[in-house]
Amino acid sequence: MNQSAKFFSTLFYVLMNVFASSGQSKHPVDYVNPFVGAAEFGHCFPGACVPFGMIQVGPETGNGNWAYCSGYQSTDSSINGFSQTRLNGTGCPDLGDLLMLPFTGEPVRKTYKSGFRKELEKASPGYYSVQLSDFDVKAEMTATEHTAIHRYTFQGKEKPQLLVDFQSGLVGSEKHLYDHVLDAKVILENPTTVSGYTRTKVWLDRTYYYVIKFSKPYTSKVLLPKLKEQEKAPRYVFSFDLNPGETLLVKVALSSTRIDGANKNLQAEIKNWDFENIRTAAKRKWNELLSRVQIEGSTEQKNIFYTSMYHLFIQPNNIADVNQPPFYSTLSLWDTYRAAHPLYTILAPERVDGFVNSMLHQYDQQGFLPIWALWGKETYCMIANHAVPVVVDAYLKGFRGFDDEKAYQAVKTSLTKNHQNSEWEVYNKYGYYPFDLIKTESVSKTLESVFDDYCAAQFAKALNKTDDYNYFLKRSLFYKNLFDQQTKLMRGKDSKGQWRKPFNSFELSQASSSGGDYTEGNAWQYTWHIQHDVPGLIDLMGSSDYFTAKLDSLFEMSSKKEGSGFVIDVTGLIGQYAQGNEPSHHVAYLYTLAGKPWKTQKLIREICQTQYQDKINGLCGNDDCGQMSAWYIFTNLGFYPVNPCGGEFVLGAPQLPKARIKLQNSKSFTVEAVNFSKDNIYVQLVELNGVLFLKSTISYSDIIQGGTLRFIMGNKPAK
Repeated sequence: MNQSAKFFSTLFYVLMNVFASSGQSKHPVDYVNPFVGAAEFGHCFPGACVPFGMIQVGPETGNGNWAYCSGYQSTDSSINGFSQTRLNGTGCPDLGDLLMLPFTGEPVRKTYKSGFRKELEKASPGYYSVQLSDFDVKAEMTATEHTAIHRYTFQGKEKPQLLVDFQSGLVGSEKHLYDHVLDAKVILENPTTVSGYTRTKVWLDRTYYYVIKFSKPYTSKVLLPKLKEQEKAPRYVFSFDLNPGETLLVKVALSSTRIDGANKNLQAEIKNWDFENIRTAAKRKWNELLSRVQIEGSTEQKNIFYTSMYHLFIQPNNIADVNQPPFYSTLSLWDTYRAAHPLYTILAPERVDGFVNSMLHQYDQQGFLPIWALWGKETYCMIANHAVPVVVDAYLKGFRGFDDEKAYQAVKTSLTKNHQNSEWEVYNKYGYYPFDLIKTESVSKTLESVFDDYCAAQFAKALNKTDDYNYFLKRSLFYKNLFDQQTKLMRGKDSKGQWRKPFNSFELSQASSSGGDYTEGNAWQYTWHIQHDVPGLIDLMGSSDYFTAKLDSLFEMSSKKEGSGFVIDVTGLIGQYAQGNEPSHHVAYLYTLAGKPWKTQKLIREICQTQYQDKINGLCGNDDCGQMSAWYIFTNLGFYPVNPCGGEFVLGAPQLPKARIKLQNSKSFTVEAVNFSKDNIYVQLVELNGVLFLKSTISYSDIIQGGTLRFIMGNKPAK
């Protein structure tokens, strides 16, 4: 960093902190609380990262079960150490690489962890700090895209030590902690540099490469004994000669390709030991991105809104080295195709071509588009092929930074060539997945797949591939084959055309634990999963009045859970509607498409107020790589992508008095809620650029052209 850049970076940091400390914070970044969702089943983390970065450095308070998918629970009172990577809000654990714990005293101990004082634990975008009370050490960390830097201040008189645990990683069971490392090599290059690689298998088989540098040379080292014979990676304790009050800085760079790649990442992103400048740069990157939406509202509303934006932009993660084209992974597509990816096309359009090209690159490697991608590989988690709507949506919205013919072939191949969880021969033969042939999730797999078919049909149409268009359009209507006219619900059917008996419409299913015909849900939740053809679903129900009455019952019935499987992530219940799990996310907006928008308007106010709160346990379910947050952002802006392919957004009602979106073309799109108040939850009329707007949807093209969408609000439904 040159002297001029360093000066302005320092000035930015000083001014930001002056505003924050004086209570005059005006920057979106200052409203973010990384602790939100870091409790119960939110599975978020309070560590340091930059937007879309490879590194998420932060505390690990637990490991070995589902509660610790991100390695952190706010109710814990001790810290195991600080690892460099983790997942944000997912339902499966992995990563948690290179666990480090600064401590004092003798290098060999019975346990390596420390208590900490909650009131001294701090987190903000790009920064985390905590006081390790057992050792009188202040630990701070910040990050760049591929690197982390730790600052440990040893405040006591005992000898400073640093544990570096190369065996540790976030796993699903204690047993797996000892056998998940398949291969490892640690190179002690000199007393200030350690490098190497680790190959692990938790969710998938992956290898990461690293370089660790210390600001001061270690004076001695101890190789700790294995805890279990099957361990393949060591644990070292490094000793340092420091006076009380001195600091040890530790740089960590990662690469997904090679040790030399980690070295180049380190050289490019952290040239010196200036912790504060790196912290300032991280904060500035976050503020630039969060400032793309300027909102008016209460402090609480701003806290929740900008924290949601923060969660949205943690991933997808660019795992390519600095000298390579971006390659984005951590693609939780079953979740994020619904709202997160459509939101990226508005708020981070410069990333969209990179997302698509990364998916096409993975297609080249594995023969189909990613399903749930981590570290550039396939986890096969969840169902259907929901990279398809993301790719097609990008093309239909005019993104052209990728090969459209290749993209189409990737879509077509993914939906016609068999691979895990996608048995197309069975699907084509029966017009659905029969539950006697497809033993788990047969209904959900069908209903999720027909949406992908619809997207493929729209892509084929845009490219004038008429035969393919007709083929995929026909398949997109397969959902009708599972609609039971007697119960008016989507119900399992076998290969002989017989309905599932006995049939409990409330019984929750989950493939890995209880089996069943649905994915983390039941018949009541999945019946509405027709995102592309709501009029067709209304016709099956018989009329829009029956449709809305049936929808009323979804929200009004008991919130009881039935089923013996692992259904803890079916949460945020209002009746049988589950805001905490993604298949329900579009459902409140179906009232608008059925001609009763005031019901949508009332419901989304209730959901926003009860399921999203400005506190640590303020999320009603897993954030799932930003999807829960994307729902909140869209809903606050007044529209939502029920059909997240092609750019039509269903109007709801703004949950803020005003929001202004900065667009890339130097234009802006403003949403105003006139007469906004606690009681005025109903839309009386809508205007677009001063002209009465009578449609129930607004298009992507309307938004990116810029303008003003004005909602006139009132306290009674405008029927």
